[in-house]
Amino acid sequence: MKPVAREVLTKVAKGAAKDAGGLPVALLGDFLEVLSKGVAVGKPLTGKQLATYGALAEDAARQGVALRALLDLYLSSAWRLWRHLPAVAAAHSDPERTVTAGEVMLHAVDDVAAALAEGYQLARRALVRAQEAARREFIDDLLSGHADVASVLTRAAGFGMDLSGPHAVAVIKADSPFEHTSPLVPSLERAILGSKGDAQALVAVKNDQLVVVFPAPDQAAVDHVVARLGKGLKPARDGWRMGVGGSGSGVDGVVSSYGEGRDALELADRIGLAGSVVRARDLLVYRVLLRDQPALSALVVSALTPLLKARGGAGPLLETLGAYFETGGNTAQTARVLHLSVRAVTYRLARVQQLTGHDVLVHDERLALQLAVVGARLLDWPGSLP
Repeated sequence: MKPVAREVLTKVAKGAAKDAGGLPVALLGDFLEVLSKGVAVGKPLTGKQLATYGALAEDAARQGVALRALLDLYLSSAWRLWRHLPAVAAAHSDPERTVTAGEVMLHAVDDVAAALAEGYQLARRALVRAQEAARREFIDDLLSGHADVASVLTRAAGFGMDLSGPHAVAVIKADSPFEHTSPLVPSLERAILGSKGDAQALVAVKNDQLVVVFPAPDQAAVDHVVARLGKGLKPARDGWRMGVGGSGSGVDGVVSSYGEGRDALELADRIGLAGSVVRARDLLVYRVLLRDQPALSALVVSALTPLLKARGGAGPLLETLGAYFETGGNTAQTARVLHLSVRAVTYRLARVQQLTGHDVLVHDERLALQLAVVGARLLDWPGSLP
């Protein structure tokens, strides 16, 4: 039988491309010629031929073509070709040959569809791996502060980020480490895409912690992102805590905010701060105290060393002072927090005054004691100081 004319194959290919939303005809390769010849001789397509279509699917994936559209291109070309096949044209004189042609064609189309899907998925997995590697490299360079600024700004645009505007960073740790492949990463990214600003947020894993870089044009935007992150984390992870840095523009602003978020987590642990969200701005007084650590150490040793003489050591008295200051000097509430009687709390405060000479009811003396108690938490006194 005569082969299908070239102009017919061209017409079929163009029609199929239109059906598939205007995909390039080139993505068909020699499919129509191979299919028509295979039906004519009654043989399935070879493995080598199928590999060609797998390679075309990989190219399509790299071009961003949807798999559904690619399959539509091939399937549309197949049904459009059917009526032009010699075996179909001669169906009235040789119906058995038409049946055989249909079987061969369906078999061939099935094999090609499988090859397309496999090649497409392989390419997509390779692209995802490449994108994840680029993503991790970018986040490392962005947060380290050591990479070329111009390069980082250019690459940021590829992730939908305009770092010229103000951004903030949230650092999240949990009882179990976060993994790069965790579905929580894209889930949280989708959850906060509605935050204020046009740029997208970037969620990545660094040092077993989640790092979220997001637009922070104002405090409302920061609050929105923090709330969405918390909502997404609650059902997914236990024992998580989030440190939120301040906002800043440019690469330096992101690096600074990242450092603040990490420091906020560390400080919160050191001072036993409650709550799952810790904002760097709320810990400024602790950061100020730590900037002059020798002076802070001297204050702690001077004010609190006498407590070591108490029966049972300084621990119970330090705990009482801490609860007393945290409750705003409310003796009854301090007793409830510590599960003590008001009389026991009053006795401990009196004992502090006897040992240190500082009265919590006198403003200046109370301030010195309060700063010393904070310093003891920050410096892990009395374990780390003489």
